[in-house]
Amino acid sequence: MKLFVIVPLCAVLSFTHQALSDDMCVCELTNSGKAFPHDKLSTLEDNASKCQSSITRKMTQELGSLLLGLERRLPQLEEDVSTLEREDDGELYSVLSLHVIENELTEIMQLIDRLNSTTLGHQRLTTDTNKQLEDLKAGMQELEAYDTMQVAKRQKDNRRLRRDLDQCRNGLHPTSQPTQPPVGYCPHGQFLNITGPRVQTAGEYPGSHKYGAWGRDPKPAAGKESWYWMVMLTSGNKFAHYVRLYSSLSSLIVGVSVPGNVQIHAANPTTNTVQGPNVVLYGDALYYNCYNQDAVCRFNLTTKTVTTVQLPKGTRFNSKGNFCHLDECYPYTDLDLATDESGVWVIYTTNQDFGNLVLSKVEEGEPPALGQTWRTSVYKQAVTNTFMTCGVLYATRYVDKDVEEIFYSFDTTTGAERFNIGVFINKMSANMYSLNYSPVDHMLHAYCDSLMVSYKVLFQ
Repeated sequence: MKLFVIVPLCAVLSFTHQALSDDMCVCELTNSGKAFPHDKLSTLEDNASKCQSSITRKMTQELGSLLLGLERRLPQLEEDVSTLEREDDGELYSVLSLHVIENELTEIMQLIDRLNSTTLGHQRLTTDTNKQLEDLKAGMQELEAYDTMQVAKRQKDNRRLRRDLDQCRNGLHPTSQPTQPPVGYCPHGQFLNITGPRVQTAGEYPGSHKYGAWGRDPKPAAGKESWYWMVMLTSGNKFAHYVRLYSSLSSLIVGVSVPGNVQIHAANPTTNTVQGPNVVLYGDALYYNCYNQDAVCRFNLTTKTVTTVQLPKGTRFNSKGNFCHLDECYPYTDLDLATDESGVWVIYTTNQDFGNLVLSKVEEGEPPALGQTWRTSVYKQAVTNTFMTCGVLYATRYVDKDVEEIFYSFDTTTGAERFNIGVFINKMSANMYSLNYSPVDHMLHAYCDSLMVSYKVLFQ
């Protein structure tokens, strides 16, 4: 092995033997080649790293999301205009339809503006990146002149041979297409984006009740398919003892409640009444955090009876495991109830999980029971809210008073976690105190400082 090292060096090095005495021999080593420019190599490496970080997958996904959003909004606008043309009473419904169309046009213009600015930004980035790549290519070609042993050339040849070999193997053994849907399959497709708001209303009590929740029943009783519900925390922004019902979205917007309130108990608060804003309605029953308990209550709207589901020992409650952001924690948000295509879920945290989010399925039955449980690695007090779609948990965080970000997901089918969702929600008020997905119409219902706001969930 030593010969193979010494012989090539002779091309650039010369040795001079000099005898000084009988017992001493000195060799002078002279480098006849140019010194390798290490500083230039380091500069090229830095430039390559910057070039790689300047273009991310998220940027391409953002452009795709905007195009898909625009593609889906235009048919929706056409449908809304057709609805307006079919209405001829000149009163409530026409006014609402005009309001919906006005919102649609505003959102489409916003999408077009964002698409234009994003496209221009990408064009500038492409031009700059192309020049950087040309400079990097020229610099690397200049450095290859120092590769007198042709090591780099042989490495490139080897990589090309390996690539050709892999292509040959794949051609002989083509990958078979799966016959079953992939794990975690969602019938609507992959969660892609949030658009809106589609609806924004102060309802019957403008500015009166800061905390609350609203939405639709994903499994409504017969005759209640178009109904909406609302729960307001009427006692100290902490407690409630009734659910208020509306026969349609129009009734909710104009504040006409029929059949009115369905009362859990005359007193507020008391045993088994509502504590905290994170409540849902499913199967004609209200699910919520029981007053002063680490348990889920289910109030049957027909029989007016309450059953409870005890959560694991060590579950944090009574405002000890809230949703938070840097400036504020939302009181009594220890338990978050959510619905999706499969039923009801509860999101909470425990002492033994050191404050990380825990997710459990609430199984229907008499009485209901706690089903399978999953543990995540996201800290609950770094989250402002959660919701479920197709068995996937999504978490939001506060960006500023105008924007909330869906940043995290946990797939209960695969156990996969992601911290880079990067979907942003335009807020109508600084704080979202409750957030829940409705699989009936693929809407996300938010209660924000007494405002009721809904967003459209887009699937790919």
